[in-house]
Amino acid sequence: MAAARSDSEKRKQISVRGIAGLGDVAEVRKSFNRHLHFTLVKDRNVATPRDYFFALAHAVRDHLVGRWIRTQQCYYERDPKRIYYLSLEFYMGRTLQNTMVNLGMQNVCDEAIYQHQLGPTGSDEALTEDSGKTPVQLGLDLEELEEIEEDAGLGNGGLGRLAACFLDSMATLGLAAYGYGIRYEFGIFNQKILDGWQVEEADDWLRYGNPWEKARPEYMLPVHFYGRVEHTAEGVKWIDTQVVLAMPYDTPVPGYKNNTVNTMRLWSAKAPNDFNLQEFNVGDYIEAVLDRNLAENISRVLYPNDNFFEGKELRLKQEYFVVAATLQDIIRRFKSSNFGSRDPVRTCFETFPDKVAIQLNDTHPALSIPELMRILVDVEKMEWEKAWEVTKRTCAYTNHTVLPEALERWPVTMFEKLLPRHLEIIYTINQRHLDHVAALYPGDLDRLRRMSVIEEGDCKRINMAHLCVIGSHAVNGVARIHSEIVKNSVFKDFYEMEPEKFQNKTNGITPRRWLLLCNPGLAGVIAEKIGEDFVTDLSQLKKLLDFVDDEVFIRDVAKVKQENKLKFSAYLEETYKVKINPSSMFDVHVKRIHEYKRQLLNCLHIITLYNRMRKDPSKSFVPRTVMIGGKAAPGYYMAKMIIKLITSIGDVINNDPYIGDRLKVIFLENYRVSFAEKVIPAADLSQQISTAGTEASGTGNMKFMLNGALTIGTMDGANVEMAEEAGEENLFIFGMRVEDVEALDKRGYNAREYYERIPELRQAIDQLSSGFFSPKDPGCFRDVVNMLMNHDRFKVFADYQAYMECQGRVDQLYRKPREWTKKVIKNIASSGKFSSDRTITEYAREIWGVEPSAVKIPPPNIPRE
Repeated sequence: MAAARSDSEKRKQISVRGIAGLGDVAEVRKSFNRHLHFTLVKDRNVATPRDYFFALAHAVRDHLVGRWIRTQQCYYERDPKRIYYLSLEFYMGRTLQNTMVNLGMQNVCDEAIYQHQLGPTGSDEALTEDSGKTPVQLGLDLEELEEIEEDAGLGNGGLGRLAACFLDSMATLGLAAYGYGIRYEFGIFNQKILDGWQVEEADDWLRYGNPWEKARPEYMLPVHFYGRVEHTAEGVKWIDTQVVLAMPYDTPVPGYKNNTVNTMRLWSAKAPNDFNLQEFNVGDYIEAVLDRNLAENISRVLYPNDNFFEGKELRLKQEYFVVAATLQDIIRRFKSSNFGSRDPVRTCFETFPDKVAIQLNDTHPALSIPELMRILVDVEKMEWEKAWEVTKRTCAYTNHTVLPEALERWPVTMFEKLLPRHLEIIYTINQRHLDHVAALYPGDLDRLRRMSVIEEGDCKRINMAHLCVIGSHAVNGVARIHSEIVKNSVFKDFYEMEPEKFQNKTNGITPRRWLLLCNPGLAGVIAEKIGEDFVTDLSQLKKLLDFVDDEVFIRDVAKVKQENKLKFSAYLEETYKVKINPSSMFDVHVKRIHEYKRQLLNCLHIITLYNRMRKDPSKSFVPRTVMIGGKAAPGYYMAKMIIKLITSIGDVINNDPYIGDRLKVIFLENYRVSFAEKVIPAADLSQQISTAGTEASGTGNMKFMLNGALTIGTMDGANVEMAEEAGEENLFIFGMRVEDVEALDKRGYNAREYYERIPELRQAIDQLSSGFFSPKDPGCFRDVVNMLMNHDRFKVFADYQAYMECQGRVDQLYRKPREWTKKVIKNIASSGKFSSDRTITEYAREIWGVEPSAVKIPPPNIPRE
């Protein structure tokens, strides 16, 4: 326990964690013991580590509940404009530590559970507190309990994690905001690597229960599917539908030390009690009850595709399910603005956009537009023009990708069956839109075709991105370069018609999770120099520029990095049984596996480096540990081949006695939020090497920058703005710019030219072809080579030379630790722009029309005025 205690002591010295008051510690300890008492069953009074975790989680949750209720009361009293962030993904990770950080009670909890005691018989203090016998101090370790929590992996990658960061910022900025999504029973799969291949396992994250959610069956709502449409004298009716119930589960989202606690509401699908029973009037009751699974499958599993559209009916059901339930909820809240009351106080919808903002996180919740129109026109009997005005003023759309294979295009036949009324509404929206386009550009039939929501062809399709652009008052990209591509390419025609609609909102990350929580050592060193205000105003980091030449600060920053590397090395050694050289450069490439993210370019660098070491063993090389991690979509063949290639390269290099510990290649299995919190603070080099013009923004790049890694990257996504903030000379920028890629496309990319011209590249490719890295299966990487040589949309070879030269500059700088750390400090000091607080402030002012508030809600123990 001594080592754990010293770790605990170290954490307590960090100023940003606050000081644990004795009264607070006693209160948390009492609460912890009470929860532990009720956790333990009568015949088992010795607690397991999981019992301790749940007792602590419930003790922390006790501190949230009063604030949560009070926050909602304040909203109902003030009746502010409410923000609804609709997303099919919320990649939350773990909640315990984040909640303790935001409530400022991490030290208190640390001390309270360290003081937890066992009775003299070995039973828990909770069971023997009043016995009068001498208890034994147990000394529970907070970090060990934190490790027990399952990640809430309800997202694939950047899009879902961005939604999680945004919820944190909206609460911290005091906005009346709600996240709405699906409570997937199974989140993103757990990745296992067997014989170098990815194998997927179901992520049963709820198997032990979820201490943070609260089921709200009283707010259960019906969602309709299938059926038919009747046009009657009284209006349009959607009848003979199949009903699925949406059960809400609420999770509290605390702001940072402001007592605001917002809500993330996730819907779970439930079959109604009469589901399919009427179909089985022959008496097959058992079969009918078993059939309830059909309805409940809607919220069973997250589709594991990132930047790829899979047109499955179940996915469309998920998209409508979340939209239909959420809009009913939004309208109920709009109509009855009194706390705890369901009686409508508003009946006129003309003020709806003044009280409601709906942000569509990509096209997945695009059905909000026709669904809101259906409610306003069919149910609330509004005229079409007024309803359309209300819908457009309410909805705004964030575009997340320019890759054509990622854009949602649903078959009309599927809509016709599943959502017949919505199909009619979409056709009407499209017709009116095309009439408007035709009036502005008479005779331009090609423009009409390009701008239509309905794509003609063998299979008629609905272009959901076009629907979002037409039905929203604001459309934004997620980095400046991406927003320009959106305007000049993806939605060029729409931009020409309504330029005022298009905006940029560069992504950000929450500094609470991505600095304070995951890198307390660095947060402490920063706080000693510039105070603690940077936690809610990250632009304060600019003050660190005054200390770039401060030898003590340079030493402290380097020391924190080395400590993080040692800790991560120990974790890897324990987890993967692999010995790591902690003084080697930690070269990290973690993100979803995708051809456009170019893990293959990284592989070619590793192979070339290996060949150079073999060729000249006596030469001095900078030791590197290359770590690549990320999940491949289960049906994405090439991504799975890339994982096999990385592991195969590692097998050869890691077992080559000529190489020793100068070069190691490790595939980081099952990369997820809680893993990112460990690897990012330990990284020296961050790989952000997508083909220019393909990565919308990236947010991993920002996390590495804030945590003291230097970036090697292309001028793509937010890398462009990172280089602008820190100075291009403080990043390792290489390769083609967007205009170079376009020029290469025009003249035609020929991979063979580079293969013939660059000997080291040719050697690497020949090794892949010959089976050098797969001696048991020489043809294993034939398809990878064939793709690189003949079908590479992302032009890996075109950037190879520049990448190799740039990696040479990385090595040169790494040999000069002081100069390296000075660049690190400049990067940290320049990362203030990339806070999600800044991003959300821009959304609030420029899209939602609300103002962030610095006013703190009084805590529950203080009466309100």
